[in-house]
Amino acid sequence: MTVSKRAGAPLVLPTVTSHPLAGRTVLQVVPELEAGGAERTTVDMAAALAAVGARALVATEGGRLVGELQAKGGVWIPFPARTKNPLAMALNVRRLIKICLDDGVDLLHARSRAPAWVALAAARTLTLPLVTTYHGSYAGRSAVKVMYNSVMARGDAVIANSIYTADLIRAAHPFAASRIRVIYRGTDLAEYAPGAVSPARVEALRSAWGVAPHERIVLLAGRLTGWKGQTVLIEAARKLVDQGVNDVAFVLAGDHQGRDGYVRDLDNRIARLGLQGVVHRVGHCQDMPAAFLAASVVTVPSTEPEAFGRVAVEAQAMGTCVVVSDLGAVPETVLSPPQVSPSERTGWRVPPGDAAALASAIGDALSLGATALQGMAARARAHVEQHFSLERMVSETLDTYAALLERRRFEEANATPSYKDTGA
Repeated sequence: MTVSKRAGAPLVLPTVTSHPLAGRTVLQVVPELEAGGAERTTVDMAAALAAVGARALVATEGGRLVGELQAKGGVWIPFPARTKNPLAMALNVRRLIKICLDDGVDLLHARSRAPAWVALAAARTLTLPLVTTYHGSYAGRSAVKVMYNSVMARGDAVIANSIYTADLIRAAHPFAASRIRVIYRGTDLAEYAPGAVSPARVEALRSAWGVAPHERIVLLAGRLTGWKGQTVLIEAARKLVDQGVNDVAFVLAGDHQGRDGYVRDLDNRIARLGLQGVVHRVGHCQDMPAAFLAASVVTVPSTEPEAFGRVAVEAQAMGTCVVVSDLGAVPETVLSPPQVSPSERTGWRVPPGDAAALASAIGDALSLGATALQGMAARARAHVEQHFSLERMVSETLDTYAALLERRRFEEANATPSYKDTGA
């Protein structure tokens, strides 16, 4: 047996030759490999496939994670997977079929709608198993949009990244109900461990963010877009300052992704409320483990439902207090009254869009004593280890692949031969 050295429970993988996926080829299709939940999961699964002796191919346009993919045993196949042009998608079907035939692909896994249509056509042409993963909830009221979204429910196995997402799939696409499997996004507990982050990394971030040595940090990590709740946190910051909380820096970390108007609105709001030097807009953060460890409180004040709650999970893995909107899938990741007793709390849930409730919960978290903080940190870490580890996600996804391939082998072995096949 091979044991992976990680924080928490050790990951035990079967030896390469004994794993049912050894020697198999799995092709994941994703638009690009930039930073994001779908992209990170793609790389994690490629590494897991390589570890059990499978070939891990990824068809994508490229991105900042390509180097890591290759370093972890994955194979990058340059492929125009981002396109939504119908003619280009039709051409992509032919390209993908050729890749599958040339590289002996046994199973396809699509992680976004446009490339999923391409993968579905290729899989059905070649009678290959297809897995689809819902990394987010797909809005659509018109019949055309619902039809477009439905491709993600047409896999032979449909992975939902939360119970919330699974319920959305069942409601929109009842035909897929029997094929849905909930597999939570996994967190690497070796990377997201307090002991794995040096003080120098934390100090480097604090310096880059312009945070004074005496200030505690309340962090919102997420791209700059209205529904992520940056304006709600700014309003909460004003309330806390008015209450005399003057040793806290509120940090907005995330890319604006071209939303220049929204960025101007945020800056104007900060200035209008007199919060210059209190609220810091710092751009993209590369070192999230250090960011979560630097923070006294991590907030997820989304005003629209999240399909998962990666930030809340990773922050809890680092032992940091979390305050989240009681909306979408994020509440699945945080234990809070009345679901559990106060002594079992791992964070706070507040009504979405309620700046006063957000300020109150942040204040409660900031007021915890050392013993209470240590207890919550231990509970939060144990909660993540039990339910949201990378090892669990990897194991459950590999099991899904293996089950589909075994079913295909069984069906092929028991297929009724045609007249021509019998030689009659």
